Amino acid sequence: MTGPRPSWVRRVLAARTAAAPPPVDADREDLPTPVSRERVGEYLNRRGYTYRLDDDGDITGTWDGNRFWFLLLGDREEIVQVRGRWHRPLPPSARVATLQAMNDWNRERIWPKAYVREEAAGLSLYTEVSVDFAHGATDEQLHQMVACGLGTSVQLFASVTAMLPPVPDTDDVPDDEDPRA
Repeated sequence: MTGPRPSWVRRVLAARTAAAPPPVDADREDLPTPVSRERVGEYLNRRGYTYRLDDDGDITGTWDGNRFWFLLLGDREEIVQVRGRWHRPLPPSARVATLQAMNDWNRERIWPKAYVREEAAGLSLYTEVSVDFAHGATDEQLHQMVACGLGTSVQLFASVTAMLPPVPDTDDVPDDEDPRA
């Protein structure tokens, strides 16, 4: 069918042309730039957090007694992952109850991903928030991602802590534990 287009089509096409975004100003400070350990460290410093670099060069620290790692993954280290490990191991007999709690958490919330892993000391509870920044990130995007990873993981750990009986205060998170194992 040829001929004149209906007026609504002309209006839609005209609106799409008129709404084209303005050209990007290369001098703007909020342009995405590659992610790096330095940028993650700068954010943690600004927040007054204490952390260190482990033997692999990854940023690690403790928040509310729980160990966290800030990993750069991927071929170009473009994926930022905040990985947390709950401060206490669980006995193998708690596997089913713990998995049910993690399923409930994962079903009702987007972040963090939560899972249980068997380790020498028993069952360990981990969290992860990962974002692919292949095209870079603004400071605001990177800061929001790190804050989300820490904040939601601490919330999950607190909710699990509230469900279980207290245990004697011990240091159950070895400093040399490799989160990537």
